[in-house]
Amino acid sequence: MNYPLKRNLALRLIICTCLSVMTTSQAYAQDAATQRIKQLESTLQQIQDELNRIKAESARTQEMHNELNRVKAESAETTQRIEQIEEARVAREKARDEGMSNKKIMLFFRGGYGRSDEHRNGVSIESRVAPIGAQEQADRHAWYTGAGFDFQLTKDTWGYIPKTEIHAELMFEYLQYGHGIQGNVLANAPTQLAGGALNPRGVTVNQFTLTASPKIKFNHFAEYKIRPWIIPAGLAIHVISPPSESITYIDPGIMFAGGVEYNIWRDFFIGADARYQLTAGSLDGAKFGGMTVGGYLGIGF
Repeated sequence: MNYPLKRNLALRLIICTCLSVMTTSQAYAQDAATQRIKQLESTLQQIQDELNRIKAESARTQEMHNELNRVKAESAETTQRIEQIEEARVAREKARDEGMSNKKIMLFFRGGYGRSDEHRNGVSIESRVAPIGAQEQADRHAWYTGAGFDFQLTKDTWGYIPKTEIHAELMFEYLQYGHGIQGNVLANAPTQLAGGALNPRGVTVNQFTLTASPKIKFNHFAEYKIRPWIIPAGLAIHVISPPSESITYIDPGIMFAGGVEYNIWRDFFIGADARYQLTAGSLDGAKFGGMTVGGYLGIGF
């Protein structure tokens, strides 16, 4: 083999070796790049997973924060309700101690001045049948005392009129027009009809009245503990003593009244009223209509 040929072969071997080395280096380089890429992808995936975990934890934290806020709001609302209930209780106690009493029944005791529309004529005072004896007439002025009950039926007129109570009143009173009034022939000891001398006995002229009435009370001034009231009309039964000339002693009538009361302390009231008793005609010459004006003390229970 000649020298040039050997040189070509050696050159070719060198070239092939270089190409092989270069090819191998490129393959190694590609494998390394691929590994790097995979590592980067793995790292990115880990970062993504960590971000997702952080987002999930953040969402749970926000949810817990919202739940905590809801619990705080419910706690505040519960506390407010408890405070409102306590304030209402204190207000009720204060109203009970200082404000207008709201008891549904009241017992009251009355007293004052009375005046009859006309003089009383009766068998033991002035007799038109037997006009004998002293025949003294009682005065038209009287004093009275009495008592009664108020029963509350509704606080607001059954929902139609606020602050307007309807009560049922049952009341009785005793009026005395005179004591020791000198009587007629039948009130003489012994009677002049039997020939006795003038010796008149004293007679007490009085009257008992029983009434049943609707009573309207107005609570528009409750903050001042003042309550006016009226009785538009009520039934009255009058019992007189001495009886009339025909021995009649009961007469019905109608009563009208108005007044005002003040809650002085707790369930205790003081008040003033005026009442008028109207009777139709006369009862055997006796008329019992008239008025009374006075005050009263009431106790609610």
